[in-house]
Amino acid sequence: MTTTPSETDERPVRLIAFRKTLTRWDVKVAPYLYISPFFIVFAITGLFPVVYTAFVSFHDWSLIGGQGDNVGFENFRFILSDPKFLGALRNTFSIFILSSAPQIVLAISIAAVLDTNIRAKTFWRMGVLLPYVITPVAISLIFSRMFADETGVINSLFENAGLNPIGWHSEVLPSHLAIAAMINLRWTGYNALIFLAAMQVIPRDYYEAAMIDGAGKLRRFFSITIPQLRPTIIFVVVTSTIGGLQVFDEPRLYDQYGTGGSDGQWRTLTIYIYKLGWVDTDLGRAAAAAWLLFLIIIFFGVVNLLLTRLIGRSGPKGEQ
Repeated sequence: MTTTPSETDERPVRLIAFRKTLTRWDVKVAPYLYISPFFIVFAITGLFPVVYTAFVSFHDWSLIGGQGDNVGFENFRFILSDPKFLGALRNTFSIFILSSAPQIVLAISIAAVLDTNIRAKTFWRMGVLLPYVITPVAISLIFSRMFADETGVINSLFENAGLNPIGWHSEVLPSHLAIAAMINLRWTGYNALIFLAAMQVIPRDYYEAAMIDGAGKLRRFFSITIPQLRPTIIFVVVTSTIGGLQVFDEPRLYDQYGTGGSDGQWRTLTIYIYKLGWVDTDLGRAAAAAWLLFLIIIFFGVVNLLLTRLIGRSGPKGEQ
């Protein structure tokens, strides 16, 4: 079979048009294909559990019996009226405040020291990260012995100094301080390296100009370093908020029982959720409590976002 000259001329034209179509598809579709693995993994490991937990929270769901009747918002009403939930909420915020605020101040101070011309910079930078790589189990075991009510090292020092021992496990505030100390030990060095990385990108011309104008170290720190660290401080505050409201390892391992104290002195929301789901085998109420914690985190995330925009507008570029 022979082909006419017109058909022979059309083939290259069709081939060129097809290649142009493939090129347009490649430009439009390829970027989404490149980032699709993240969204697929996120949908499986992140989004689906959140949606499924919401479904479970509206049912009478037992760990042994499985799905039961649809109870509507009954699980949420029970959680919100449970004094243990309110106590766990109080403990969570107390530990979060006692750990996050000093942690950020210490991290910025350590980063400022590491940013100076000190000897063995690499050694000290690796040293501040050492507590972060130590497992929370080891840190919790050490601190639980140090802060023991009767045989602890801290109370022994108080007694030798003529002071009364403190109930680090039996009282509310002392137990929160001890757990906050564990959290600060673990995360302060990690955040210090984040602040150090931000400090090293600050133009040194700013400091040289300030030195020429006669500004001292403290004046340069508060007038140059802190304003330039605003985005980093916001980032650390946001991540500390998310992590602080979900704290579990340190309070769970603070004693040998892992229930948050004999009277719930340091029971956090995560321990409360764990007890509902895996001790009381009531997954419906545990899912409702988990969703309430999720909404609390979302609320503080929105607050942080609004503060971020406010600080951004009042930053150095927005100042008149």
